[in-house]
Amino acid sequence: MAFDYKKEYKEFYMPKNKPAIVQIPKMQFAAVRGQGDPNDENGDYKKSISLLYGIAYTIKMSYKGSHKIDGFFEYVVPPLEGLWWQDDAADGIDYGRKADMRFVSMIRLPDFVQQADFDWAVEEATRKKKQDFSHAEFFTYEEGLCVQCMHIGRYDDEPATVAQMHRYMAENGYALDRTGERRHHEIYLSNPRKCTAEKLKAVIRQPVIRIEKDG
Repeated sequence: MAFDYKKEYKEFYMPKNKPAIVQIPKMQFAAVRGQGDPNDENGDYKKSISLLYGIAYTIKMSYKGSHKIDGFFEYVVPPLEGLWWQDDAADGIDYGRKADMRFVSMIRLPDFVQQADFDWAVEEATRKKKQDFSHAEFFTYEEGLCVQCMHIGRYDDEPATVAQMHRYMAENGYALDRTGERRHHEIYLSNPRKCTAEKLKAVIRQPVIRIEKDG
C-alpha cells in the first residue's frame, strides 16, 4: 500500500479544530514563489499549482521509467500547501487586500528525493508537458514551534480561526514569531471543485515563540 503522509503524520495534517502547539521538523518541498490575488485565474498562484503538480507526479511516477531514485517507495502525493504574507502587514494578513498577497506555494517531497532528482523532474516535466518549470525550486523548510488548528469552512472565514489561535497563544504563554521564512501557513485538505465551501478543510499554522515569564 502506498505511503500516505496525511495518515502517517496525523499530528501535522489532521489536527483537531481547536488550537494546539506543535513542533514541526525539517521537511523538503517542491515550491514556487509568487504574488497577487490567489483567485485570479491568470495569476501567479493558479500557475504555481500546475507547476507543482507536474513535478510532484513526475517524481511519484519515476519508478516506471529509467530514472531510479535511491530509497524510493510508492507514496500518495501530499496535499498542496502555502506560506502567505503581505510586506506591509506586520500583524497578520489583510484578507481584504488579496492583490497584495505574496506566497510560497508548495508540495512536500519524500526525504529520499535529492536535489539531482528534483532537477531531473524539472527537465522531464518540461520535456513532456512543453511547459516552463524553471520557476520551481527545491525548498527545505524547518518550521519549528507553531500553533495550528483545523479550519472548516470558507477560506474567507479564516480570520475567525486565526483569532481563536491567537487567543490560545496569549492564554498559554506564546507569541507570534514571523522571522525569516516563518510565515502564515495553510495546508489544503479538500478539493474546492469537489466540496462545498462550507465543508472545505485546511490546516492553519503560524510560527510562535515561548514567552519567558518573570519570576
